[in-house]
Amino acid sequence: MGELAHHHPQELQLHIVGDQEEKEENSYLPTSVITNNQATRNPKPKNFGWWIKVALYSLFVLSGQTVATLLGRLYYTKGGHSKWLATLVQLVGFPILFLLYFIPKPKHRNNPNIQRHPQAQAQSQSQSPSLKSLALVYLSLGTILALDCYLYSVGLLYLPVSTYSLLCSSQLAFNALFSFFLNGQKFTPYIINSLVLLTISSTLLVFQSNLEDPKGLSTGKYALGFVCTIGASAGYGLVLSLTQLCFKKVIRKETFREVLDMLVYQSLVASVIIMVGLFASGEWEHLGREMDVYELGKVSYVMNLVGTAVSWQVFGIGAIGLILDVSSLFSNSISAVGLPIVPIFAVVFFGDRMNGIKVISMILAIWGFVSYVYQHYLDDAKLKVQRKSVGGDEVSVKSPLNAPIARVGE
Repeated sequence: MGELAHHHPQELQLHIVGDQEEKEENSYLPTSVITNNQATRNPKPKNFGWWIKVALYSLFVLSGQTVATLLGRLYYTKGGHSKWLATLVQLVGFPILFLLYFIPKPKHRNNPNIQRHPQAQAQSQSQSPSLKSLALVYLSLGTILALDCYLYSVGLLYLPVSTYSLLCSSQLAFNALFSFFLNGQKFTPYIINSLVLLTISSTLLVFQSNLEDPKGLSTGKYALGFVCTIGASAGYGLVLSLTQLCFKKVIRKETFREVLDMLVYQSLVASVIIMVGLFASGEWEHLGREMDVYELGKVSYVMNLVGTAVSWQVFGIGAIGLILDVSSLFSNSISAVGLPIVPIFAVVFFGDRMNGIKVISMILAIWGFVSYVYQHYLDDAKLKVQRKSVGGDEVSVKSPLNAPIARVGE
């Protein structure tokens, strides 16, 4: 949902990193969340503490995404009706990300084998964009993000959560499509296979409207939810591709600070727009009565909203942690594991029916994802060979990879 979220390998460019300071910045780049680029690191031994951190971050990603989606559905099921409020909680928890600004960078000893390049230093210093350019980027992307989150809220209102989650997997296909036009994405056979499978997976769910109707909704509302979820997935893919383009053309550097700024300011702009929508629509006038009639009580009503907001931020922190300690590919892979998790929990907690069409749709979606990840595996193997071919020097590999799929409903 609103924060989080970015997979496809493109043509690779290898650059020997000459400046140690630039190397330190790139090593902190959480690229799959926003920039969709991956900075490779020197291999280093993995101790027990490293494995504990990776396991913890993975738990954050899986639990945050699953809990947030289920809580969003519970809000509607138990008496919530405000689509604007359901949208706001997807984003408004972004101040939690402020804690990441206080994470200190580990100090690295200078490598005597790495030479400094004055020309590269001067170019790096001249890359800072103007305040006007940054403001335009944040406002534009934040506006699209706000609309995207609202569409997700409408989709979750009118669809069973299992159907909704499976439709969200179409983000991958839209991500690849927009990256093809905006970022020069290369379509390999595995990527094409993935896109075809994901398209078929989503198309099958069109035939679900007559088979499941948990709230007595009309076929028209089911269709509206379906269209809004597909539209939101397309919008999220567009946001990811545009963000990648902005980092390449406008910001022109991809340090941890710049990426975190992009996350925070996008969410801030989107939150303000949604607040305006909440008051302009008049839905705020009914929130008090909505809380009074909420089936689980007032305390549960507040806890649901707070829990949803916090859960999406937990997901975001976990995704960033995996990218910093492992790679963007691994983060994307872990977050995609949540694809079958949400429908399973939906069957348990909401009584969603897992019929034959939905099972086939899930299998095709997982198959498409596996094809997607396998292309990353091939690309990563190629990078390792190229890294060895340059004699073990530190290499910054810029591979525009589209951001994580996991923000189901984000």
